[in-house]
Amino acid sequence: MTATLIQNQSSGILLKNISWKTYESLVNELAEQPGIRLNYDRGNLEIMTPLDTRKKYSELLGRFVQTLTDELNIEICSLGSLTCKREDLACGLEPDQCYYIQNEDLVWNKKEIDLNQDPPPDLVVEIDVTSSAIDRLSLYASLGVPEVWRYDGNRLIIYQLESQEYAECEVSPTFPFLSQVEMLRFLELRRTTKENALIRLFGEWVRSQIQSGE
Repeated sequence: MTATLIQNQSSGILLKNISWKTYESLVNELAEQPGIRLNYDRGNLEIMTPLDTRKKYSELLGRFVQTLTDELNIEICSLGSLTCKREDLACGLEPDQCYYIQNEDLVWNKKEIDLNQDPPPDLVVEIDVTSSAIDRLSLYASLGVPEVWRYDGNRLIIYQLESQEYAECEVSPTFPFLSQVEMLRFLELRRTTKENALIRLFGEWVRSQIQSGE
């Protein structure tokens, strides 16, 4: 079968009729080039170059997760843009950030994560500031990722996996006091507040929520 190239309207290129073997080969070859992301869905391969804006907000949301787990005194395994793939499902992609929290104890000391045997990340962060030709949420659903945070530059949406589909939630299933509204408020503060100062403000807010729930 001949591969077909399609220029999409995002920051990437879509290739059709690509074998799993070719996808895995590209994953290995591009492993040391963090500026390139691959989305694979049943023969469709999208090659994307994330924008600087995407990296800025993914790292900020990552610091929110670190602050939350620090203040709650719970362990976490942070794996960044870990390639999440399964050949039997013919799908794979790299999130902007991913974390093992509920299942941290199962993977924290593993050299490699194999989603054919290991659970998927408990939480994935997606910065969707450019359109993708592949439905990344459907790939996360196929892989069984329980929770996804998705920020598009204007809105922060929390998704929870229910019956193999994502449902929008007002609050995080992992952090029940954390709502979409509060996360968006802190993300918007980034425009007027320097990063470390913002993280301190977020930490103070988290502590106040913990104390009010005691």
